[in-house]
Amino acid sequence: MYQQGQSFFATAKVEDWLRQYQQNPADYIISFSQHPAPPNSGLVYVVQVHLQRRDGQPVDPWLLAQLQGGQ
Repeated sequence: MYQQGQSFFATAKVEDWLRQYQQNPADYIISFSQHPAPPNSGLVYVVQVHLQRRDGQPVDPWLLAQLQGGQ
């Protein structure tokens, strides 16, 4: 979605994902970064999702691992 210029929908998808893990999306700042894709991947770039808690506490490492594994 992000690659197609639909970042609003990408954010909504991450919010839905957080709800699946019993997290309140309002507790997080969701951002995206774009990086060149690995060679021979068939992609031009990849998009990475970043989560930051609004209260300044660290994001649960397990939750981050799930996020990175699901991309």
